[in-house]
Amino acid sequence: MKTLIYEKLKNNRVKCGICNHFCIIDSGKRGICQARENRDGELVSLVYSKIISRAVDPVEKKPIFHLLPGSTSYSIATEGCNFQCSFCQNSQISQISEHYKREIQGMDIDPETLVAQAINAGCASISYTYTEPTVYFEFALETAKLAHEKGLLNIFVTNGFMSSEVIHMVSPYLNAANVDLKAFNDDFYRKFCKARIEPVKENLILMKSLGIMLEITTLLIPGLNDDPSEIRKMAEFIATSLGVETPWHISRFHPCYKMTDRGSTPLSTLKMAFKAGKEAGLRYVYTGNAPGLDSENTFCHVCTKMLIQRIAYNIKNHMISGGKCPECSTKAYGIF
Repeated sequence: MKTLIYEKLKNNRVKCGICNHFCIIDSGKRGICQARENRDGELVSLVYSKIISRAVDPVEKKPIFHLLPGSTSYSIATEGCNFQCSFCQNSQISQISEHYKREIQGMDIDPETLVAQAINAGCASISYTYTEPTVYFEFALETAKLAHEKGLLNIFVTNGFMSSEVIHMVSPYLNAANVDLKAFNDDFYRKFCKARIEPVKENLILMKSLGIMLEITTLLIPGLNDDPSEIRKMAEFIATSLGVETPWHISRFHPCYKMTDRGSTPLSTLKMAFKAGKEAGLRYVYTGNAPGLDSENTFCHVCTKMLIQRIAYNIKNHMISGGKCPECSTKAYGIF
């Protein structure tokens, strides 16, 4: 499958336009994601229809808390990623750069079959997740169009580093996105993700302006991105640039992949970040991977009535009717 957005250069070189790396690739070589290859001056996707993972998940697992709470989402992925996070939780399928010349893994499944499987499973949405959906954008876009026609919603779980052209192309079919805001300084992005933060911030603002429902996730890693002043600045950015209604998921780190040199995030750090989010005016702040903190519930931001009570990914009580608080009729942010 030919890549949708790329530019032909001299001497059979190409410039990929899918993400903000804008890789310039010689003939016979691959881009940073290792999922696109220049074949004699044409940039092709190596992962189109090569589904490496699929599952029926609670939509809360994405995490998406404000789109049809309690529903299930048909979750899919191919191999590959345009980031190289040393703390990746899905490195077995995302980091194919370590196995450069091996054959791309996955089962060939066409978009029509995937959409039919989602419907037959009783899912309300399709989530492009587990790895970066930008990497398999051509397949994701085609699937999203079909899903939209069939009445399914579409969700990207993404690092937010795609090009603005990708966002404009998918926005008519993309209902929601959970975007990882991995830190609030460029040094962290460059050192631990091999990327940059500014394109992510710009894309968040663009997605919100196009009407895509946003939720933000930040994995707090001890000693790396958990400085209180940085956390406050991140919370203020979300509140002022994306809106106080934007949900923020603060997630607990556990040692994995190439980052086993530090322990799990202290619960006190999660509490500090939760407080910073609330002080910045954010209406919906949640903590994840931390049973016992009891901060995964959704409350009305006006009368403080509990609207949704959650235990892990399971909903115990759901009291939103028509997207409104049953007590004061204030509309909650999201798609209900």
